[in-house]
Amino acid sequence: MVKVSGDASFKKDVLESKLPVFVDFYADWCGPCKMLSPIVEDLAKEYDGKVVFYRINIDKNEALANKFEISSIPAIKVFKNGKIVADSLGFKTAEQLRPEIQKAL
Repeated sequence: MVKVSGDASFKKDVLESKLPVFVDFYADWCGPCKMLSPIVEDLAKEYDGKVVFYRINIDKNEALANKFEISSIPAIKVFKNGKIVADSLGFKTAEQLRPEIQKAL
């Protein structure tokens, strides 16, 4: 399951997570983000119990978008122990995203 995070809960949800965290920065108006969404949902099922998945709407969470210098979407960040271990920009297939996730395992 992909959860929604934001400015208020990001530290607890992502930075303090015991498990690796996959974060999808998106916007509702973004076509490639809409195409990526079902892929992220499938990956969340595939890595259930190993990786936590979050989506963050950059329009509703501008402070986070600025903090992580999100200038183009979709933007993926993979965190482990509160640090970014992988990132990706633009639409990617599951096959392209799996190696990014593996960096955190």
